[in-house]
Amino acid sequence: MDQLTILAPGLIGGSVARAARARGVARRIVIWARRPETRLALAEQAWCSIACETPEEAVREADMVVVAAPVDRIVALVRQISMHVKAGAVVCDVGSVKGEISRLGHEALNVKAHFVGAHPMAGSEKSGWEHGKADLFEGRPCFVTPAGSTDPRAVARVVAFWRDLGAEVVTMDPDKHDEIVAHISHLPQVLASALCAYLSTRDPAWRNFAGGGLRDATRIAASDPKLWRTILEENRDEVLRALRHFQDDLQGFHAALANRDFVEVAARLERGRAYRDKFRPAP
Repeated sequence: MDQLTILAPGLIGGSVARAARARGVARRIVIWARRPETRLALAEQAWCSIACETPEEAVREADMVVVAAPVDRIVALVRQISMHVKAGAVVCDVGSVKGEISRLGHEALNVKAHFVGAHPMAGSEKSGWEHGKADLFEGRPCFVTPAGSTDPRAVARVVAFWRDLGAEVVTMDPDKHDEIVAHISHLPQVLASALCAYLSTRDPAWRNFAGGGLRDATRIAASDPKLWRTILEENRDEVLRALRHFQDDLQGFHAALANRDFVEVAARLERGRAYRDKFRPAP
């Protein structure tokens, strides 16, 4: 494409820009960030063609726009640029909640341009565009979540875009996406953070004895709390359902241990190991 525009880049947006430059996906990569000092820093990066002062200016000639803002700001930003994107342009996001974003983003652009939701399953406990990597999406799953009436040609363009960045794309209904990530992404974050929050109420010196198990199980507890509060707000209902089911299952484990039913304890441990052993190899 001639121009790719990335709005409000953090870790994911910065990685999109790096990957697009490294793979020759776009001739020009235009960036907009809210803070002036961030725009100045971005303008000095080799993978940034120009950093614009307003999102309206940044999207004017874009063939594709990637909105990388926090999930609670995505729809507002899409509405802000809706009258300034060129006809036929494609706008996608990278938010980890898709239901409302996919529907409202589609409505905001109407028929002038096309909104197609996306969510690359990539990232780390670090945040900020400075931590972006050109190979972040290599071999990683990426959900593409169009609304029911989205132009199939626009969907195909977004699918091709993420594949060009190295991701393995799956197209899915936005609400189904939210159910899935509530279990495989949002619930693990809640559990890791809750475990660390609980341990913080015990003897602080215990953390000095932590081995690899606790470190591995709680790595994502180091993630940005503000970011995750927003995600949990946006996907509240699905996360509550996932928590409720998990609490029921955990209670079953508690009952088995309390009743000295070690056959059941062992069966649950084995079931957990079997599930973990079938994870895809990490890229």
